[in-house]
Amino acid sequence: MKLLVVIVNYKVTDLTVDCLVSLAPEIAAQPGTHVALCENGTGPEAVQQFRAAIEQNGWFDWVTLTAIHPNRGFTGGNNVILREALARADAPPYFLLLNADTIVRPGALRALVDFMDNHPQAGIAGSRLESLEGVPRSTAFRFFSIASELDHGLRLGIVSRLLRRWQTTGPLPVVPTPSDWTSGAALLVRREVFEQVGLLDEDLYTYFDDIDLCLRARRAGWLTWLVPDSRVVHLTGRSTGVAVSDERQQRRPAYWFQARRRFWLKNHGPWRTLMADTAWITGFALWRLRRLIQRKPDSDPPMMLVDSIRHSVFLTGFKLQPVRNPALG
Repeated sequence: MKLLVVIVNYKVTDLTVDCLVSLAPEIAAQPGTHVALCENGTGPEAVQQFRAAIEQNGWFDWVTLTAIHPNRGFTGGNNVILREALARADAPPYFLLLNADTIVRPGALRALVDFMDNHPQAGIAGSRLESLEGVPRSTAFRFFSIASELDHGLRLGIVSRLLRRWQTTGPLPVVPTPSDWTSGAALLVRREVFEQVGLLDEDLYTYFDDIDLCLRARRAGWLTWLVPDSRVVHLTGRSTGVAVSDERQQRRPAYWFQARRRFWLKNHGPWRTLMADTAWITGFALWRLRRLIQRKPDSDPPMMLVDSIRHSVFLTGFKLQPVRNPALG
């Protein structure tokens, strides 16, 4: 086996089957590829639906189903598969972490594998994400900083121009390009990266795991690249319930804020986390005030300012804590 595709399903069983349907011709075109599907606590009905889909479509030779309970989040579900695969003597050289709410475009797997084969210094490679209509989404990012937190919250043109070099998003590359980190919706990871820096941080539960992995890889000397020729449709937010639209977003769950706080404390320490929280909350509060005065449309998640304050280090302290798994009550 050269490539193991890892898919974690939680309450999006129909979308996961659609993802497998899109993968079928890519598996045939990319020999040595296998798919490990983790049913992550949805329930026995989902397991039965997957078994029926595998049988009806004749996917036995390239799909392996593993069911766990309760839900362990994106990180825990992936690690169940990764830990077992890496323990084998014939562990594959590449692992593709693929969201369940994705549709793989033709040639996406081959583009990633070919790139990694030809760039041994690359530890991680991400696909270009797009909508069903083919509109590209922001996929390649710079690492977070205190300046980017201020800019993201404030949303003021003159400040954004001054802080341009620290903005997390930039122009979408059209050729393979190094990036600080790319979206975890479709992320190819070299085996040696996991062996050197460890698996996904299960204490993050679901969010901020992609930037955390890319940051750990960078600190260990591995580069992350975006490979635009690998195109993957991402139905944003479907797998977590945090759907994004052109109008109003849903309220962010508590575990999103807890993961953000853990990421900052773990990777940047208490004082930079304090400054990041100060920058974000101050900038966002000023934006909310300006939005009211200028009567701009409200496209922010409900309660975002209140929730940001409630989960900040000002009220929760500086102790590094795991994200609480909502499946455990």
